[in-house]
Amino acid sequence: MLVPMVIESSSKGERAYDIWSRLLKERIIFLGAGIEDDIANLVIAQLLFLDAEDPEKEIFLYINSPGGVITSGLAIYDTMQYVRAPVSTICTGIAMSMGAVLLAAGAPGRRFALPHSRIMIHQGSGGFRGNTPDVFIQVKEMEKLVKTTQEILAAHTGQPIDKVVKDT
Repeated sequence: MLVPMVIESSSKGERAYDIWSRLLKERIIFLGAGIEDDIANLVIAQLLFLDAEDPEKEIFLYINSPGGVITSGLAIYDTMQYVRAPVSTICTGIAMSMGAVLLAAGAPGRRFALPHSRIMIHQGSGGFRGNTPDVFIQVKEMEKLVKTTQEILAAHTGQPIDKVVKDT
């Protein structure tokens, strides 16, 4: 993927930034992919960096994601709740599955969706392999993770848990 460069001039001369670094300078993080461990680690590192730089100043998390691995998404979620800086969430395109959970987890009054955005929540899914006892263990773990995401959605949206369960 070709990454655009931004050139800034100052009294000290010119400096070129890749677009992602330039956005980070403005406290903007862009989650524009499926959520899995590598992507989650990048988002978490950026959240922690910006929080350490100024814990009072707002962070903007732009989301255009089809969702992904629940545990990776929960790692981002936990970090969003851990940092002291308020995190605004903005959907640009799609926020599906874990992307929708992260969108809902933005600071109160700071959750947005652009006019043509699409937001979708659904039951968790996964492919299970192994012998019967192992599959049962995996199913139970998936049920716990789904319940956790439903509780997160209920807590951040103010909707009753039974409505969230019905809607997912």
